[in-house]
Amino acid sequence: MAETQILTPVDDGSANRLPAPVLGGRLAPLTGFIRQPAVQRALPAIAMTTAVGIAALAYFTMQSAPQAQLFAGLDDTDKSAVADALQTQGIAHSIDPTTGALTVDANKLHQARIALAGQGLPKAAPSGDSLIAALPMGSSRAIEGEALRSAREADLSRTIETIDSVKSARVHVAAAEPSLFVREDKPATASVMLTLQNGRSLSDGQVQAIRFLVASSIPGMNADQVSVIDQRGALLSDTASGGDMKAFQLQVQVEDRFRRALDTLLGPMLGVGNYTVEVHADVDMSESQATRESFPENDRALRSEQITRSTSGSAAAPAVGIPGALSNQPPQATTVTANAPQPAPAPAAAPGTESNENAARAYEVGREISVTHSPQGKIRRVSVAVALNQGKKALTQADMTKIDNLVKGAIGFDATRGDLVAINQRPFVQVEDTTPAFYDQGWFMPLIQQVGAILAALLAFLFIGRPMIRAAKERATARADRNAAIEETLLAATDRPALASGQSGREITLEMIEQAPSYEARANLVRAFVRQDSARAALVVRHLMQEGARA
Repeated sequence: MAETQILTPVDDGSANRLPAPVLGGRLAPLTGFIRQPAVQRALPAIAMTTAVGIAALAYFTMQSAPQAQLFAGLDDTDKSAVADALQTQGIAHSIDPTTGALTVDANKLHQARIALAGQGLPKAAPSGDSLIAALPMGSSRAIEGEALRSAREADLSRTIETIDSVKSARVHVAAAEPSLFVREDKPATASVMLTLQNGRSLSDGQVQAIRFLVASSIPGMNADQVSVIDQRGALLSDTASGGDMKAFQLQVQVEDRFRRALDTLLGPMLGVGNYTVEVHADVDMSESQATRESFPENDRALRSEQITRSTSGSAAAPAVGIPGALSNQPPQATTVTANAPQPAPAPAAAPGTESNENAARAYEVGREISVTHSPQGKIRRVSVAVALNQGKKALTQADMTKIDNLVKGAIGFDATRGDLVAINQRPFVQVEDTTPAFYDQGWFMPLIQQVGAILAALLAFLFIGRPMIRAAKERATARADRNAAIEETLLAATDRPALASGQSGREITLEMIEQAPSYEARANLVRAFVRQDSARAALVVRHLMQEGARA
């Protein structure tokens, strides 16, 4: 009778489990857990999850969360209270060493503000509503007026602080008591104190907007009665409305327009960096208006004429006067100018009568009124200086003349007003670039952190994940082949009648049952063991039950 040989699983230390250091019995539970088939099958997924976790941990460790300023304009007392409250709530915060601003993670900004609002923080900047709500009942009229004024000032301050360049603002309103006499009534005035962000400034338009905002919020106030200053003590309201500043801004605009025109012409011809242009424009900001009235010399016309004639005398008038003199002669006839209308001829006087004639004439005299108005912003003189880079080959005089004509045409050259154009060519000196290197830029370190996180993830996958996946696949293949061989042997052994009668070629031991790779193989070995020696199997079961009872 042929002997039936049953293959037993062999544990060579690398076929079906991970190598583990021998540290005595302390690692025995861990080694047994790793040798389990379910754990062996789950090793690829565990390796992949571990690699992804290491990559994510490296990324979040190197990537710092963006910070956002919690509140602007807090004093040190409020900062201390806010920092303690954030620490109690478990919200991480930091203080900027340069500006002293209290910042938190951007994704926790609203959570921190809500938590602080629940504790009534910050307390240094109350709103207008809170001031009015805190007004006690039965207050006098003066106290109510002061409370309303303080509430208006607080609301205006909070509104002005919403401007990006403004860090904090304080508004002070001075309003006199209303008087019954109109002459004694004084308008209200206001002062605005601004604390600007580091490196920021306000334009004239923004200053004017702040003045109009305050003036529009207070009855009877004009924008000219609002003064605005910054933390350095500079009076911004005067610079916004001063005539000198307007003249300077107009001059800068004119010079920039000329400079852009010259850059447009010379840039394509000479190339960027081969020329420099400086423009100075003398702008006349004076405004004059003159009225002149003149009367032309030969410009008149007869408007009206009135003639009165009278006749008197007798037939024998006595002679008077000195004999022989001209006094006895009749008066001469009156004369009229050529352009005047000729009066009707007077009837001939009878002999011995006197005739008198009076004429009153009115003439219309011509008049000329001339009004001359000279507006602001007239250019009195323009000076342009152009420096050309002399390369390996200098420009000829003809080329210089052409460039001179281009420059004059671009600025509207006028010799009568004294315009000046100076063009010169010299070799340019190489100026060292003062811009910071690329590794000193603000974007470089975040980029390095992100690239490092990606490289760490790739290295973890290549050196940890892939070897574990490959080893797990090899172990799974070897285990599948060995299990197939064992199952075939067990199937052949259980089908023979000799195994049923306990006459197998090889005795089945408890070590073989413990080392079975699968549940089905172990069950087959247990059945064969029972058939082989039922008494011994009963003793083993009894022994196991006793150990279970003692445990």
